[in-house]
Amino acid sequence: MNLRTIALTLFASAALTAHAQPAGKTELKVFDVWARTTVPGASVSAAYMHIKSAKPMKLVKAESPVAGMTEIHQMSMKDGVMSMSAVDAVDIPAGKLVDLKPGGLHVMLMQLKQPIKKGDEVPLKLTFEDAAKKTIVLDVKAKAQEKDTHSHKH
Repeated sequence: MNLRTIALTLFASAALTAHAQPAGKTELKVFDVWARTTVPGASVSAAYMHIKSAKPMKLVKAESPVAGMTEIHQMSMKDGVMSMSAVDAVDIPAGKLVDLKPGGLHVMLMQLKQPIKKGDEVPLKLTFEDAAKKTIVLDVKAKAQEKDTHSHKH
């Protein structure tokens, strides 16, 4: 190959690589991710986080290898009675911060395979969907903590 052919090949390769980059990699941010430590004998925990996106999205699925079952839940109080139920998705409006926190939306980790101790890293796979039904999967690690144990018990 001559120098011109090599230069054209490198240029074409760079152009293809630029187009192959996932769109919106920085448009979606998940941060301050933490999971509740478990008490002895418990088989459930929960994970919490902040989510922000530049465009409208939905959190449609959460998975973790530490749990036999993982669901997105909403906790609410009605007439002094707490209730919790699974939700199909969590809307993430464009430019708005969405908190998954004790006493509200959270990721429920059930059928735990082992206790979660303070300082453990709990892997989570979060699946988001945009308006065009394109999915974005993020792998995050939740740091196990004991915070807010008085406000959210499972």
